[in-house]
Amino acid sequence: MEPYVFFLLFFALCGLGIVLSAAVDDRHASAIPAWISSPAAVCLLIAAGGILLSGHTLHIELWSLPYLGQLSITADRISALFIFVAGLVYLPVSIYSSEYMKKYRGRYSLKSFSIFYHLLFASIVTVFLAGDVVLFLIGWEAMSILAYLLVSYEHEHEENVQAGYLMLAMSEVGTLAVIIGFLVLGASAGSLGFDSIRAAGVNLTDSVRWAVFLLTFLGFGVKAGLVPVSSWLPRAHPVAPGNVSAILSGVILNLGIYGIVRVNGDLLPVASAGAGLVVLIVGAVSALVGILYATTDNDLKKMLAHSSIENMGIVTVSLGAAFLYKIYNHPDLAGIALIVAFYHMANHSIYKSLLFLGAGAVDNQAGSRNMNLLGGLIRKMPYTAFFFLVGALSIAALPPLNGFVSEWLTLQVLLQSAVLSAKGVKTAFVLCGAGLALTAGLAVTCFVKAFAMNFLGTARSRAAQKAVEIGAAMKASMGWLAVLCLLLGILPTYVIPVLNRTVSPLVHTSVVNELVPPFFTIKKQNAQFSKAFVSGFHDLGAQVGRSILPGRGLVVLHQGAARNPVVFAMSTAYTLVVLVLLIGGAFLLTSLLARKRTLTRRPAWDGGLRRLFADMTYTATGFSNPVRVVFDAIFRPTTVENAGETVAQHFRTAIGGDRYEIHVVDRAVYRPTTRCMLWLANRVSRIHVGKINTYAAYVLGTLLLFFLINWVW
Repeated sequence: MEPYVFFLLFFALCGLGIVLSAAVDDRHASAIPAWISSPAAVCLLIAAGGILLSGHTLHIELWSLPYLGQLSITADRISALFIFVAGLVYLPVSIYSSEYMKKYRGRYSLKSFSIFYHLLFASIVTVFLAGDVVLFLIGWEAMSILAYLLVSYEHEHEENVQAGYLMLAMSEVGTLAVIIGFLVLGASAGSLGFDSIRAAGVNLTDSVRWAVFLLTFLGFGVKAGLVPVSSWLPRAHPVAPGNVSAILSGVILNLGIYGIVRVNGDLLPVASAGAGLVVLIVGAVSALVGILYATTDNDLKKMLAHSSIENMGIVTVSLGAAFLYKIYNHPDLAGIALIVAFYHMANHSIYKSLLFLGAGAVDNQAGSRNMNLLGGLIRKMPYTAFFFLVGALSIAALPPLNGFVSEWLTLQVLLQSAVLSAKGVKTAFVLCGAGLALTAGLAVTCFVKAFAMNFLGTARSRAAQKAVEIGAAMKASMGWLAVLCLLLGILPTYVIPVLNRTVSPLVHTSVVNELVPPFFTIKKQNAQFSKAFVSGFHDLGAQVGRSILPGRGLVVLHQGAARNPVVFAMSTAYTLVVLVLLIGGAFLLTSLLARKRTLTRRPAWDGGLRRLFADMTYTATGFSNPVRVVFDAIFRPTTVENAGETVAQHFRTAIGGDRYEIHVVDRAVYRPTTRCMLWLANRVSRIHVGKINTYAAYVLGTLLLFFLINWVW
């Protein structure tokens, strides 16, 4: 069947879900997302997958509105990719919700949640399918309001309401900037259709291009959670239900990336190196700032929210690199950079959704998100611990999981900047690459802490001691995402050709041979690769698996140009085989040696103590303290109270202090801006003297000023 049939079926299912949610009893409403949204997500996967593989573009004209033009639905490979990723996330989250939402029975309306959940799903897909500005903005505004309603679901807590308002307020500011940018584009095109805007973009002046770029990059950057407009993200995630947090990071953040790509990469491609540098640097700063705060935060969901800022920064770095390579006439590198950006975006959606579902399970079963109060959960919740470990290894970019592929390729893309001639741009690439390398190292530290403090050691609270494993629906959802983390990690040579077909219209070239050489089909002599090059990789095993697997091969490889002839290559599929053999061999060897020895079990020696108390173990605060010390200039904590306490007669006095931190973005951007606005407001307030004659003089002076400007103009 045609893709539009499945899209129609999707919207019909969302409508059915809304009607059923309103009709059924509240205690049964929690099951509706699993029964309705899950098949709706499958419809999206079929429709979007068909467009990705076939390349056919879907275009349906809807209604013609007075003064606003024709509303239309359009689905190309770019929108299909984002829809496909949304379907991959919504499917397990919907199944997870059927069990997770039971804890809200009798406290909050499950019917309202289910209605908002289905409406949000439909509005997100509407944004991706919009073929004109009006339908895009209708879907965008609906999505923003519905996301606010779901984040504020537990509305009896003032903190939740404030976080929701902050998210909505920042979203509306970003939307206003986007609207102005679209109006500028629509005025130049004489139409609000994307096709007309795309055709008219070549006639715009540089100043107009810059204005549109800044407005749309700022506006969409709010939704993507980029610094300095990311303040809403670490406040919204901790207060939202766990399944909503997964949708926020796994789907809604992608809307910001989609907006940047659609406007700045498609409708009005970035044509200035300065604009490309802005994207590159904002991405690098977002990644570094995000991971610094993620490493030091002890709230599990807040830590994951800061990590989302980091990952959106990594995606944006690749987008900036793609824009710059395209500007400097390196379309092949631009295509590779875009593939890497989309790959990492998809990877982040999968493993961050898995981690947020794991965080929701921990919060639900252990009653806390504070990692200082958790620990030892691997014995109480082994399945949750295993799936969370898969997500943690993925986001820490360890092979053979998916995070390794896209982060490794991101660093390789930045290293290819040696081909550029502009020294300033190359310097920016080097600095951003160094920042991402530091980010990658801190990410490992961050998620070693996240897993160890939650699941290893001993429980540090009674609630953690009493935790029990989650139910089958929640385990199945996390298991699905964990399998995807593995598949996207070991099969990049099957993912990259699909992404190549997605980015080819943006860079006007195919780069699949530049990244996935066809070692399964290549001849000894090839126009692109020399005989010695092909033979060398064949000797290393690039053809292993040829007889049992279809496709181009299992090696991701790029051979640089004459200016930078470095070859980088990797194969996570072969890495997995080697890891299995090494671990299996070590296990067999250990088992054989153990048979020849007598194993004696005795109580562990805990420093001479009969048992190790929970408050004597390493805490999350202690684990991340070295990062706080090293980056003290960024965190700049303030101690508001010091207290001394004598522990015992022969021990030193214990000193405790309450400390708080002002986020570096608040300190560097928002607080100075607020002080400036208050100063200006105080100065302007002096014109209020309470005299009618003075106010009349103001009016007369304003009229004279307008007449003068009109005459000069």
